[in-house]
Amino acid sequence: MQRRFKVILEWNEDDGGGYTVIVPALPGCITEGDTVEEAMNNAHEAITGYLEALKLQGKPLPKKDTRMFFGEVEVLL
Repeated sequence: MQRRFKVILEWNEDDGGGYTVIVPALPGCITEGDTVEEAMNNAHEAITGYLEALKLQGKPLPKKDTRMFFGEVEVLL
């Protein structure tokens, strides 16, 4: 069975740059990579490991991915 999980990539300028990847549907599932490609590959590994850990612990797999909306908020500085 295949599942898709939404991920959020955030550019991180600390330590020379790179991307932090968060998987909202899997609390605590976070990884990183120097490039988008590396970050996405690492996300695949992190998600796979997270789901395997849930199975080993006898916990249920998430039934569906989270609904996400993105927008902008303008504030006066």
